[in-house]
Amino acid sequence: MNADQPRPDVPERTDENHSPPPLDFSPETRRHWEWPAEEIRRVGYQVVDLIAEHLANLPEQPVFQPVPEELARAFLTTPRPVAGQTPDAILAEFAETIAPYPFGNGHPRFFGWVNSPPAVLSIFAEALAAAMNPSVAGGNHAAVYVERQVGQWFAELLDFPPTSMGLLVSGGSMATLTGLAVARHVKAGWDVRASGLQGATPRLIVYTSVEGHGCARKAVEMLGIGGDNLRIVPADERGRLRVDALEETVVQDRETGHRPIAVVASAGTVNTGAIDPLAEIADLCRRHDLWLHVDGAYGAPAILTKRYREELAPLSLADSVALDPHKWLYMPVEAGLILVRDAEALRDTFSLVPPYLRTDGSPTGVGGPPWLSEFGFQQTRGFRALKVWMALKHHGTSGYAEAIEHDCALAGYLAKRIAERPDLELLAANLSIVCFRYLPRGSGHDAELLNTLNQAILRDLQLGGRAFLSSTILDGRFVLRACIVNPRATIADVEILVDMVETLGARLAEKGVIT
Repeated sequence: MNADQPRPDVPERTDENHSPPPLDFSPETRRHWEWPAEEIRRVGYQVVDLIAEHLANLPEQPVFQPVPEELARAFLTTPRPVAGQTPDAILAEFAETIAPYPFGNGHPRFFGWVNSPPAVLSIFAEALAAAMNPSVAGGNHAAVYVERQVGQWFAELLDFPPTSMGLLVSGGSMATLTGLAVARHVKAGWDVRASGLQGATPRLIVYTSVEGHGCARKAVEMLGIGGDNLRIVPADERGRLRVDALEETVVQDRETGHRPIAVVASAGTVNTGAIDPLAEIADLCRRHDLWLHVDGAYGAPAILTKRYREELAPLSLADSVALDPHKWLYMPVEAGLILVRDAEALRDTFSLVPPYLRTDGSPTGVGGPPWLSEFGFQQTRGFRALKVWMALKHHGTSGYAEAIEHDCALAGYLAKRIAERPDLELLAANLSIVCFRYLPRGSGHDAELLNTLNQAILRDLQLGGRAFLSSTILDGRFVLRACIVNPRATIADVEILVDMVETLGARLAEKGVIT
């Protein structure tokens, strides 16, 4: 064929089918996508002003105020935007309709659940990570090495061996799901990845305390093990898993023909802050060939303190540990971590790369070290590590130790003040959690009426805006629960909280909520 002749399967060039497609934007749309440096700075300064105003003015603002009904309705009914708006208009709307109604956890008198304020440098790290916008599945770019370094730092903190692996995930629930997925892979006795569980015998059994976090049940359900195969072990009077009851249950299950595979222990329960006897549980797991996963999402960072270092040292004996930097290390959410003693077991659980094709990677090549997506469920992964890396470098472990000691000391002061007040009853105090209730002087109060009274106190306290608590149930009693994870909280804030609870309790009792 003559080189000058067109190929038979290619149409000849014509103006009609080879004219360039219309790629131009309208001037307004183009401005939305092409931001010059001066415009990025101008809008960025407005954002920084909003951040500074929010953080600096928190102590003077209500701890919490609900979104007004009319505004909530507008959020749920306003149609999608068709025409674009200017950044100034959008930020103005944010300042008017979103900023005034935060969750509340940045306020120094927010003592609900386990929600900390954000470390300031981590806020800026979030913006920098978003600007880089890498997918941290793998490759040879900085974000991959930052996450690996952060994982190594936490392994060092908990005295895990060099064979371990840390992976950043969304939070403690995903960390526990990941840890138990590895436990299932290692301990099932057959290739779960290939064969699944549909025809599986014997039944796989997992154990946790009655005080354990609900994410353990979610995990066993999602992993196909099933909630019926999660054994709930009783706790002692301090809220700690009873090792004698655990061992008895494990033996019974083995005798029945089931296959015990894992124990989920707690290093700081969410209810009361109780720390399970980790060394004894680790010994039991070793003797019975069980995987030990420790939920340290809240309490594990207290290993930095003199007060809890010895009690938490047995974390080093676990097979996997969940730890949430967005709880007691004050990171912006989301920042969870799963630490697994055997990195290859973690990789074997999730990797789709066959072992004969795996590589340790080259620090000078395009591929980089083994891809992080081989070690967990997510393929596309955000740059969560930067905010953790920056905050750790900014505060240092010594600075974090002081902050956590501060929170524990303030919780101890709260427990002391409650014990001194005749109308308050202290029910539990561990780590930085204090559980108590309003109990009017005298005896013979109906249990249900006391529960109703304390529910009313909590409602009025939360809506009042001066302080914020959450609640829990202990031995059938509705109790007020304070969790102090805020270095900006002070003794004055604790005094305001105690006075508010007593004042509300007296007022509600006088109104006839309880007689």
